[in-house]
Amino acid sequence: MSGATFEASAANAPTPSAADAPTPAPTDAVDPETLLDELDRGRLRAAWPDPAAPGGWRVDGTVKAGILSRFRERGERSWDVGPFAFADRVALPLKRLGDGPDARAAADAGRPWRIVPGGTSLRAGAHLEPGVVVMPPSFVNVGAWIGEGTMIDSHVLVGSCAQIGARVHLAAGAIVGGVLEPPGARPVIVEDDAFVGGGCGLYDGVLVGRGAVLAAGVILTGTSRLFDLVRERVLQGTPDVPLAVPDGAVVVPGTRGVTSGFGRANGLGIATAVIVKDRDARTDARAALEAALR
Repeated sequence: MSGATFEASAANAPTPSAADAPTPAPTDAVDPETLLDELDRGRLRAAWPDPAAPGGWRVDGTVKAGILSRFRERGERSWDVGPFAFADRVALPLKRLGDGPDARAAADAGRPWRIVPGGTSLRAGAHLEPGVVVMPPSFVNVGAWIGEGTMIDSHVLVGSCAQIGARVHLAAGAIVGGVLEPPGARPVIVEDDAFVGGGCGLYDGVLVGRGAVLAAGVILTGTSRLFDLVRERVLQGTPDVPLAVPDGAVVVPGTRGVTSGFGRANGLGIATAVIVKDRDARTDARAALEAALR
């Protein structure tokens, strides 16, 4: 949603992530009338951090099914925002940026959001923690959860139910895909302090661990192969257990040669992702975002 700007506080020191809060019990049912409001408040999430769950995250399929049911409602309505006019499904309204519950909570915490004008759109049911910055144009879909102090740069898509941690930087042109079906499937997750470079694509439930750094142009899906040069191993996800990028890994785009037949004869290679090192002080300096920009 464009046309609204919220000034960020100068206080931007790292704080404990909301992902560290106790994990609620699984949801038995959701009230369709209050679903979006509960998502806005952060009291419902499509996935919760849970050390006891596979990969450290527990998916709440009931919440995802509730979101999916709203897409099935075909009625439409229009919205006027400044000089712009929009039309969308009536069950998926625009997010309330000025007086919504998470907007008020961010202001009360002294770290209001900065939603910079210029074509950005956020759907209701996307939760933003204090200090979030969204640069134009960007889109944040229903069910997404954005952690404290995170920067969503220009031309970024945060898909439905994606979980983005605290102090993450999603650089220009990054795509974090949405995962709604099946309801039990893990959404795309980017954990605290990760850096996702420009033009990266994250899809199909892939998990990016804390402090990981993805160089520009890295593409990962839930079933990608990730070649780890540091520990000399190959990480590969499956539809049931999607790929997880290790904490602090530095990942760059790479290729692996085709070793047989026509591909080998023509010197062809296949794009892949490669862990070249673990995050260090030099990486921190290159990936740091000036506090003034947040």
